[in-house]
Amino acid sequence: MPQQPQEPSGPHEPHDPPGSPADREPGGGAFAWIADEAARRARAGLVRTLRPRPADTGLLDLAGNDYLGLARHPEVTAAAADAARLWGAGATGSRLVTGSTELHADLERELAAFCGFEAALVFSSGYAANLAAVTALSAPGSLIVSDADNHASLVDGCRLARGETAVVPHADPDAVRKSLVAHAGRRALAVTDSVFSVDGDAAPLGALHAVCREHGAALLVDDAHGLGVLGDGGRGALHASGLSGAPDVVATVTLSKSLGSQGGAVLGPARVIEHLVNAARTFIFDTGLAPAAAAAALAALRLLRREPERAARARAVAAGLHGRLTAAGLTAARPDAAVVSVHAPSPEAAVRWAADCRAGGLAVGCFRPPSVPDGISRLRLTARADLTEERIDEAVAVVLRTSPCA
Repeated sequence: MPQQPQEPSGPHEPHDPPGSPADREPGGGAFAWIADEAARRARAGLVRTLRPRPADTGLLDLAGNDYLGLARHPEVTAAAADAARLWGAGATGSRLVTGSTELHADLERELAAFCGFEAALVFSSGYAANLAAVTALSAPGSLIVSDADNHASLVDGCRLARGETAVVPHADPDAVRKSLVAHAGRRALAVTDSVFSVDGDAAPLGALHAVCREHGAALLVDDAHGLGVLGDGGRGALHASGLSGAPDVVATVTLSKSLGSQGGAVLGPARVIEHLVNAARTFIFDTGLAPAAAAAALAALRLLRREPERAARARAVAAGLHGRLTAAGLTAARPDAAVVSVHAPSPEAAVRWAADCRAGGLAVGCFRPPSVPDGISRLRLTARADLTEERIDEAVAVVLRTSPCA
């Protein structure tokens, strides 16, 4: 979720009075505070629950991030199954011990070439890739300039990094410039999503890069929602901005969205990737990505190279959803990629709306404060390249029929 570092909401005080049952039981009061936290979440309507899904839910899925419809593609699933039979169920160790296979090397080489970068390094998740990039590219005394709406993985990277973090207003290159000027002479790294995961708006990458280059700063871009959707044939937001392969630019991506698999990667100059191999703790100490996931991502990447029209189709589906919903009177942010964000009147209304959509056969995302930085609750619909016009009609009909805004 896109939220920035915050201080704890209250002092670390015991919540049970002396002599309470929890206090009388040896060790029983150690987690007594959890009851108060749970009650606070319930009062705010922010309780999260797990909902295990069957293999076939029967729902039209506009909640997941399978932008190109490749997660169940026969070529992708067959590659995963073949790799599991050949290499085993897991990587068996960290990448520097036994966790690097020929599949990982092939995926890194082809992913870097596809996106226009010199080299790539595969991680067990996109979250781990972001933690690695932010922490390994900062140092004591350095500056990190972070967009206020960045994804939680970038936020947590800033928290763990040894440099000072300056949080700047959303998508504001001038604010980045002012921060760099105020800290002139320090090693600096600007970090941003390429496409922000809640509203689906794109960062002004060209302007941000110009500011960074002017002040000698590096630019780190999380292209999780751009890869497979933006750029020529889905090569990503950096490719679309003409920044692929720039010597002062590093990208992170996930393999779990457009490529339908799991894992993440960092792309950039070869010397940056070599540095991460030696300095990134989420690479050095984490078990490598499972071979089946690496093989699935590689198969999906090769399929996208053969069928580049999938990227344009995902964008077209998003634009179509947005146009029809706003024409019907709903408020929705204009999508720059494949995320369509539809405003709800309140957190409670958003929860009911999502539940009513589900009852109507449509799965959608539901975002509420504090996960949304602007305080506006919304439904989040993700466009898919494999949706037919009939299925798009069905999705629009369900959203409009269940809308609390009518």
